[in-house]
Amino acid sequence: MKRIIAAALVAAFAAAPAAQAHGPTRKKVEEKVTINASPDKVWAVVGNFQDMSWLPPVEKTEGKGGNEVKATRTLTLKGGPTVEEELYKYSADQKSLSYRINKVDVKVLPVNNYSSTIKVEPADGGKASEVVWDGAFYRGYMNNDPPPELSDEAAIKAVKDLYRSGLDNLKAKIEKGNS
Repeated sequence: MKRIIAAALVAAFAAAPAAQAHGPTRKKVEEKVTINASPDKVWAVVGNFQDMSWLPPVEKTEGKGGNEVKATRTLTLKGGPTVEEELYKYSADQKSLSYRINKVDVKVLPVNNYSSTIKVEPADGGKASEVVWDGAFYRGYMNNDPPPELSDEAAIKAVKDLYRSGLDNLKAKIEKGNS
């Protein structure tokens, strides 16, 4: 009898939906842009961790450590909110940098545990560049049943919109020669 009850309990737990057992899952976003400029010219703008002036919401960038691993920067956004970030991987040879957000108000960017990589790759035989910006993160609300503004959908939309505006602005800035 005990075996039957035990088997029934195991079957009942195995059949329970897994989604109710935990909070959010990690989401990923990737956006790209092709820029009519050499990878070296594009990297000269993107590869400076201490300058994020090409990202439209950023009013000011202050930081320490240059492009060294563990360098930090604080982005002051239009209207005053700040985002604190840390560089954790940098390769000038591969034209790639990776950073994480250490502190951001979820009302500003509805994410948690955000990390990101920006890469510049040759395109059109090296005459142009493809910039790839990808990120991984959790939604702004880490428990079950998030409010709409802190949901998976809100987090994905916010990051996609940020990347798209940044990449489009970067393209315009470099192609107009304002880099």
